[in-house]
Amino acid sequence: MDNAQNLNILFIHYDLPAQFDHLIHYFSTQTSHKVYAICQSSAPLARHKNNRVTLYTYQPRPANSGTHRYVLDLERCAIKGQAIVNILQTCKRQGIHFDLAVAHTGWGETLYFKDIYPDTPLLGYVEFYYHAQGADAGFEPEDVISTDEALRIRTLNAQLLLGMSSCDALITPTAWQKSLFPAIWQPHINVIHEGIDIDKVKPDPAIRFTLPTGVTLTRDDEVVTYCARNLEPYRGFPTLLKAVELICQRRPHCHVIITGGDDVSYSKRLPDGQNYRQLLLKTVNLPQDRVHFLGSVPYATHLQILQLSSAHIYLTYPFVLSWSFMEALASGCVVIASDTSPVMDVLQPDINGLTVNFFDYQHIADRVDQVFDHPQRMRHLGETARQTIEQYYQHHFSIRRYTRLFQQLLAPTAESHYA
Repeated sequence: MDNAQNLNILFIHYDLPAQFDHLIHYFSTQTSHKVYAICQSSAPLARHKNNRVTLYTYQPRPANSGTHRYVLDLERCAIKGQAIVNILQTCKRQGIHFDLAVAHTGWGETLYFKDIYPDTPLLGYVEFYYHAQGADAGFEPEDVISTDEALRIRTLNAQLLLGMSSCDALITPTAWQKSLFPAIWQPHINVIHEGIDIDKVKPDPAIRFTLPTGVTLTRDDEVVTYCARNLEPYRGFPTLLKAVELICQRRPHCHVIITGGDDVSYSKRLPDGQNYRQLLLKTVNLPQDRVHFLGSVPYATHLQILQLSSAHIYLTYPFVLSWSFMEALASGCVVIASDTSPVMDVLQPDINGLTVNFFDYQHIADRVDQVFDHPQRMRHLGETARQTIEQYYQHHFSIRRYTRLFQQLLAPTAESHYA
C-alpha cells in the first residue's frame, strides 16, 4: 500500500489488539497513516496504551437475564453494537473520516457500523460459524445435542450473518474455518492467517529455564509442554492429564510444564466456582516435583517454555486453531497434536509433527516415548515445523495479503469489494 495515501484506519475488537496485533503495529509505525481503535476498557490495548493509536473504549451493560435463551447472545451483541454506535457518532461530530475499517464480526461490533459511516469500506473478520453437528458441539461422545440446544446454536449465527451483510470484504484465518460457513458465503471469504513473528518466536538451543521450584532445565532434559489460555475440555485438558500420569510413570526423569489459567474460554462453567484443574487433579496421581502448573504466564515466558520443549502436546476440539499451536511450530517443537480438522489444515503427519486421536491418552504417551527414544529421527519434525511457518505463515506475508485486500477495497473503480 502506498504510504503517501495518508489513510485513517479504524480497528474494532472488544479485546484489542487480538488478531489485529501485527496490523496495528505495522500501520501505527507508518507516519503517513493515522490509526484509530475501539475496544472495551478491559482490553490489553486499553491497559497498555500505544501512543501512536487514537483509542476509544466502551463498557457494555449486561443483557437482560430474562431474555429468551436463543436470542440472549443476540441481545448482548446488539448492546455492544449500540456502544460502538455511540463512539462512532462522537467521531463523526469531531469531523473524523475513516478511509477503512477492520473489525471482528463475532460480538456485534459490526452490526450498525454502516448506519453511521455508510461510505467507509468495512473488512470483517469472520472467525467461526456455529453448527450443532460436525464441529465443536457434540464432539465429546457423551455430549448429546438436544433439539432445543441445536436451535439455540443455530440462532447464534444470526448476528454474525447480519454483521457480515454490512461488510465489504471478509477474512478468516484457515481454510477449515472458511468451510464452516454457508456455501453461498464462501466465495466471498478470504483466507488470511494473522501470521507469526518468526524473529520473536524462534528456536533457542541454548535455552535455560528455571522453574518456581528452583530446578533449572535445558534442551538436554526430557521436557513435555502443554499450554492453553485456560485449562478446559475444549483444549483437551482431561485427556492431557491422563496422558501425563502415564508419561511420568514410564519416564522417571521427565518434567511436564503446563501453562494456562483456571477460568474457561469456551467450555461450560462448572458449578459452585469449581475449575477443571482442581476437579480433574483428583482423578490422577501426578508427581508434584515433576509436573509443574505455572498458571497464566507472560508472553516472553511462554516463548521460553516452547523453546525448552522436547515434545509439545496440543489438543483441540474442532474449533478455532490456537496461536500457541502455530508458535510451537515456529519454535521448532516436536508437536504431538490431535488429528482434528483445524490442526490438519497445517500439520502434515510425520512431516512437521505427529498426530493422535483427541481422546487417546495412551497414544499420546506412546508418541512422547517415540520422541524421547528416537531423538535423531524426530529432530527433523521440529525443523520442518519451523520451515512450515517460515514458508507460509510469517506475519510479513499476512500483512502483505491484508494490504492487497485493502487496496482492492480502496479502489474507486472496483465494482465489487469482495475479493
